[in-house]
Amino acid sequence: MAVTKLEQNANGAFKCPKCGRDLGYVEGGAVAIVNGRVDMSATLPKHTCEHCGVYYQELLNSGFYDVFDLPKPAAPKRVIATGDIPPTQLKREADGKCPCPRCGERMDYVEGQPVRIVNGRPDMDNVKDHFNCPYCQSVFRRIATTDYFQWSEK
Repeated sequence: MAVTKLEQNANGAFKCPKCGRDLGYVEGGAVAIVNGRVDMSATLPKHTCEHCGVYYQELLNSGFYDVFDLPKPAAPKRVIATGDIPPTQLKREADGKCPCPRCGERMDYVEGQPVRIVNGRPDMDNVKDHFNCPYCQSVFRRIATTDYFQWSEK
């Protein structure tokens, strides 16, 4: 952990020790939950440098600041249109999952079950084996008795 003392410019704003530009000020927000744990650092104000991709947080009102990398925005996942997905050969891996041809995430394998009665009607959705993707809500059903699967609306 490297701590630094930030210098101020003539206007009273802090300067970035790396590039010398003025730092932006971001007030502290609400407590955040990160990986199931409380993150109190989100409540502290930050001095950010977009040019260097870092932010500085003061340590215990000491006048010394610790440097952290700015979080990078997550790139939006590309989801392929359903009409552009050809019949695909899908195979379960050891964990019972396989990659989704539509979004690339891991799909769950659902084994065939007996017909169930839902609201007084037979539910035939889970009678045959299929793959279900919880990320893009896609369902891939087997084509006849082959190892090929096709995207399905249900």
